[in-house]
This record gives sequence, C-alpha cells and structure tokens, in this order.
Amino acid sequence: MQFQTEVNQLLQLMIHSLYSNKEIFLRELISNASDALDKLNFLSVSDDAYKNLKFEPKIELKLDKDKKTLTISDNGIGMNKDDLINHLGTIAKSGTKSFLENLSGDAKKDSQLIGQFGVGFYSAFMVADKIEVLSKKALEDKAYLWTSDASGYEIEKAQKDTQGTSITLHLKDEEFLNEFKIENIVEKYSNHIQFPIFMEKEEFVPLSEEEQKENKEPKKELKISQINKANALWTLSKSSLKANDYENFYEQNFHDTNKPLLYIHTKSEGKLEYNSLFFIPQNAPFDLYRVDYQSGLKLYVKRVFISDDDKELLPTYLRFVRGIIDVEDLPLNVSREILQENAILKGVKEASVKKILGELHKLKEKDKEKYLSFFRNFGRVLKEGLYGFSTEKESLLKLMYFKSSKGTDLRSLEEYKNDLVDEQKEIFYITGSSESLLRNSPLLEDYKARNVEVLLLDEEIDSIIMPMLGEFEGLKFTAINQVEDKNELSEEEKQNFAPFLAKFKELLKDEVEDVRLTSRLKDSPSCIVYDKNKPDFAMQQLLKQMGQEQNVKPILELNPKHSIFSRLKENESFIPDVAILTLNMAKLSEGMGVENASEFNASLSKIITKALS
Repeated sequence: MQFQTEVNQLLQLMIHSLYSNKEIFLRELISNASDALDKLNFLSVSDDAYKNLKFEPKIELKLDKDKKTLTISDNGIGMNKDDLINHLGTIAKSGTKSFLENLSGDAKKDSQLIGQFGVGFYSAFMVADKIEVLSKKALEDKAYLWTSDASGYEIEKAQKDTQGTSITLHLKDEEFLNEFKIENIVEKYSNHIQFPIFMEKEEFVPLSEEEQKENKEPKKELKISQINKANALWTLSKSSLKANDYENFYEQNFHDTNKPLLYIHTKSEGKLEYNSLFFIPQNAPFDLYRVDYQSGLKLYVKRVFISDDDKELLPTYLRFVRGIIDVEDLPLNVSREILQENAILKGVKEASVKKILGELHKLKEKDKEKYLSFFRNFGRVLKEGLYGFSTEKESLLKLMYFKSSKGTDLRSLEEYKNDLVDEQKEIFYITGSSESLLRNSPLLEDYKARNVEVLLLDEEIDSIIMPMLGEFEGLKFTAINQVEDKNELSEEEKQNFAPFLAKFKELLKDEVEDVRLTSRLKDSPSCIVYDKNKPDFAMQQLLKQMGQEQNVKPILELNPKHSIFSRLKENESFIPDVAILTLNMAKLSEGMGVENASEFNASLSKIITKALS
C-alpha cells in the first residue's frame, strides 16, 4: 500500500535528518504505548466485555545487538488491520499541513512540534530504515504485521499470543543499541509515565565469597529491570517534589522542551476530592486560535485515564493551560454530557478556574516582567473571558494590561486608576486596527492637552468586549469616539461658521450622518466619531467578517479654529474640495479607506495647484 501524500512528505523530511534531536523518537513511541495502555485500562474497568481480560499494564524495551534492532512492546488495546491503515498509513490530524509549514530544522523547536502535531510514530524513521509493527487488538483473534521501509507499507496476517503492539526498529547505526543511552533517554523523557517500563540489560552478578577469594572475573547476565519511576506525580505531596520534578514531568507528558512558565499543584480534600496539576507554557501552542484546538488537559478518575480531549474541563479562555485533573468520586463511563452536567466536575472546574486566576494574580504582584511575558502570549485569549456574564469578570479585569497614550509600556487598570486627573470618573479608550493609527488619532488631542490617559485597543476582540464591561471599581468605560463633545465654542464662532457648516452638510449628506463643529480638536482640522448607540468602524469591520455587515455612517466633526477654515473664507470656491479632503483625512486617520480615490485625488491636486500658484 502507498502512504497518504502528506505522510510521504513527512517521511522524506524525517529520513533526510531534518531533526538533529533524534532521541525524541523513543519518547514518542513510549507515549503511544502509554496511550494504548490507558485505553485498555479504562475499558477494563468500565466495559463489561473487557472486565475478564487479564491485564497487567507494562511497556517493554528489548535490544538485539546482533540484528541491530530495538523493540518497544506494550500489552495495551492493540490494532487491527483497519487501525494500522488509519493510524500508520494516513495522518488524520488537520494540523499536518501547518506542521509541515512550520518545520525549521531547529532541533529544540522541531522536537516540540512532533508531539504537538501527533505525528510522533513517524519520527522513528529518523533512526530506522525499516519498521515492523506487530499488533493484535484486544478481544479479537487475528494479529497483523505492518512493515515499511518508508517507500510504502505492507500488511499481512501474523501470529501473536496476547493483545498489544510490538514495534521493531531496524536501526541505521549503533547509536541507540546502547542500554545505558536508552535508559538515560527514558529517564529524561518518560520517567513519570504511569506504567512501568522494563528493559532487558546486562548486569554484573555478585560474586560469592569463594569466587572473590579466587579473584574470579565478575560475570554479566541478562536481567529484566524497571527503568522508570512510574508514579503519578500529581498524587504525590508538594513537599516531596522539587521544581525539576515538575519541569521533567511537563516535558515528558506535554512534549514541550521549554520549561513551563508556571505550575500549579493542588490537592483538594473534603466536599470535593481531587488532585490537579496545571502548567502554563512559555509559548503559545500552534492551534491556540483554531476552532478545532486540542485540549491540553487530561482527565483521570482514581488514576484511571478517561480522556485527553475534553474542552469542558476549563473555560475556553484558559485553553492554553496544560495539565491533569484526577477526580476521586466520578463514574468511569464519563460522556460529554456528564462532563457538562455532573455537579462534581462543575465544582472542580469552578475551583480550578479560581485557583489558576489566583496564581496568575500572585505572579503579577511578585514578578511583573514574568507576568507580562505571559500576558503578551495569552492576554488576547484571556480577554475572551470578559465576554458575556462571566463570574470571574472582576478578577480577569485585574489581570489585564493595555497599551496607553501615556507611553509605550503596558498599563494595568489599577495603574490607570492611580493616575486619574481631578474629578475624572471614567476610563477612556479608543479601538482600532493599528496601534500607530490610534496613537496619532486626532481624537486624542484634547485628552493629551488635559493629561488624561486613554487606553489604545488595537485587537479585534476589544470592539466586542469593551462595550460590555460597564465599569471597573466605580469607573465607567467610555469610548472617546462615541463620547459627546462639550462643544466649548462661543456663539460668535458658531454663527461665523454656520454658512460653511450648512454647505458641508449638503455636500456630504450621502457619506455622513451629520457634520458639526467641535472643540475637542487642537491641531487637526477634522475627526470621525459615531453615535454612542451605533457600532463604530472597528466594530463594523468585525461584524462584516462575521457576515453581519452594517454600513453605519460616521459623524464628521470640524475644528473651526483650524487655519484651513479661516483661509476658506477667502476662497469659498474651494468648499467642495475642502469638504471632500477633510472627510477623507479624518477617515484615513482612523484607518478607514478612501472610497472614491479619483475624487479625492482631483480635489487634492486642485488644492496643491492653487497653493503653488
């Protein structure tokens, strides 16, 4: 049979040694074996058909130096013919294309990618020129042998006494035929796999007293020894563990070669009995913003693995969290409906959210730079929790940092509150698509003049969540492009400009809702604002992406004190051109496009020509 096209691409990359960190192949194969044991372990306690199956979960490694082979065996769920084709002949993961695009040849990064994209089995071709997979599915009679040299693969009927899978690698060289090296790799990557890993290795046999007197040479014989700790680290007491234990566990189980930014270990007793171990990565996972993101949480019941794809265990705004939840009192036949409705799991979820947010608050207070590193990676996702009626909204708001008109540093709401000017009772903000546009928006001019801070919100999600926030500790959130102008203009200024205003309104009636004078501008001739009950430009763009297009006309505000308008009295023939230019100048300053470019260019050329004559 032939491999799926993407598998062929992948194998060619593997074979040509793209990865310099080749030892991770063993981590991936042991992880696969552990998954197979997890699945059968679950069925043996939850499905009557499997309860009579004799099953002592284990993984075995065997080296044959004469044949140059390494065999990794497990007695887990096993595979039948269809499973072998589906799991080894194709890649069903939707992220495979992204995986291929993200390959760089950087050992640290790429070894991390293998685990993230679920293509770990194929990493074995980095060290083997031929692979044999002998497998028999639990409760089935037939066994099959899958063989490949990476050009294609064959499947044939075979003999196997027990359920499970044995993967035999015909190694390219002798690097991985060393027991000491294999044991070190297992200790490095798979020490906390919860099932025992055994390996046959040569050990010295203790000499008897008589043999010692005769000065006989120590003898070696093959012995089978367990080479990993095989403990569920999350069940151990925190006092017995060191930072290195958590870091190694994280790397082994979540395939991230970077140390976690933060780990949170909880043992709860009483009304809710559970253990949890959460990790916050240093870097965002590749699928963080995908609808089909892979959950980073594993659910256990009394150390029995249940699932690693339950997105209900934490809210989506915490989807970057990796870890384990092990609940004591929960039925083993957990379905998605039970996850959503079970009172115990609801309680565990609520407690876990409070614990994670609480630890983030502590990090923010103790190590601001480290917290800001977290926030730059995950702040945008954390903001999603502000949408709707989250009970943690106040807690989340205190974790937020924003770009600000005060400078280039990110600012918290507490810092904003501490710097309020006299009698200020609002938190002012402006939304848009670009920080540079927001920093130079004409709408900021009055606030800068009064030394009032404005938050600059340049992420799409800001347009959705900000109108829903209401207030923070008594301060109302107010968008400056929807705030009413105090209009501190004299009656004389209003009367002098009235004829121009009437002409502007007539000329621009198809493009704007209204044209009015403003005192909010200092240096700019015009600006765009919106009715507070209607979506602004940033929100309209977001609605358009969602298929809910709304064409809301803006309001054009003019600065009557600007020199353009004092000169316009002497050249009233230019009013149509100035009307077009001031509107489009205001639009451009807010990141909006010029709808009629030829008209804009004609007016601009006319004005320039006049200025040069």
